[in-house]
Amino acid sequence: MAGSKLDPIDRHILAELQGDGRMTNVELAKRVGISAPPCLRRVRTLEEAGYIRGYHADIDPRELGFEVQVFAMVRLHSQAESDLSAFEARCRAWPLVRECHMLNGEIDFILKCVAPDLPSFQSFLTQELTAAENVASVKTSLVIRCAKDEPGVPFDVLEARLQRSA
Repeated sequence: MAGSKLDPIDRHILAELQGDGRMTNVELAKRVGISAPPCLRRVRTLEEAGYIRGYHADIDPRELGFEVQVFAMVRLHSQAESDLSAFEARCRAWPLVRECHMLNGEIDFILKCVAPDLPSFQSFLTQELTAAENVASVKTSLVIRCAKDEPGVPFDVLEARLQRSA
């Protein structure tokens, strides 16, 4: 299990930073029970090892006028690796696509899209997404409201698994 490669302090550091990536190193060190210099070294090591991919602000799209959120389920004509990679590259270039996940089953990809309004999304849908090479079909679902949007991983579940396997 990947999480077991980390000691409890490293996992505690990750859990704290996941909850608040803006806290100072001094505050982080206090929360995890070590002094600041080794805490900073551990954070840098976690960053270099790829456990921490980056830091960002959690922006409210509606506050900036992005009133429409849509999930688009995309089926492709071909699932050859080159065609899958080409579609992923196209998704990375579309500003309205905020997430792109390849799935198994009937749907090849699910895209999370944001747009200022419905006409903007419809324009993207008809002029770019459905018109893209290799796209067989697109089904969309408009988000009415979000009941939960929790980033990261549930560290309490990881800790419980590690306790059972110890």
